[in-house]
Amino acid sequence: QVQLVESGGGSVQAGGSLTLSCAVSGYFSPMDCMGWFRQAPGKEREVVARFDSVGIKRYADSVKGRFTISNDAAKRTLYLQMNSLKPEDTAMYYCAARTCGESRNIDWGQGTQVTVSS
Repeated sequence: QVQLVESGGGSVQAGGSLTLSCAVSGYFSPMDCMGWFRQAPGKEREVVARFDSVGIKRYADSVKGRFTISNDAAKRTLYLQMNSLKPEDTAMYYCAARTCGESRNIDWGQGTQVTVSS
């Protein structure tokens, strides 16, 4: 059973930085097909950054150049470095696994809140 536990969320002023971490267990791939999603109040969940099926990093246009996804396979941890944060980045951020197939098969973490004030 896949377990994903996020940490690192919090409140920050615009222009600040945060790093989210996701501790992964029960997932036996080389950490491909994993990523970060977010959901703001009243909006649909959207992908922020992910590793595709061949390990290439993919980013939403809204975060390109500001966010960086990475992983440490030895520690079984997925990261999201977020720089130059904007108020519109405010959302619940979710770690996800098995993101390359159908959405109904995605495993989700419990989420970590990121709030950016202007």
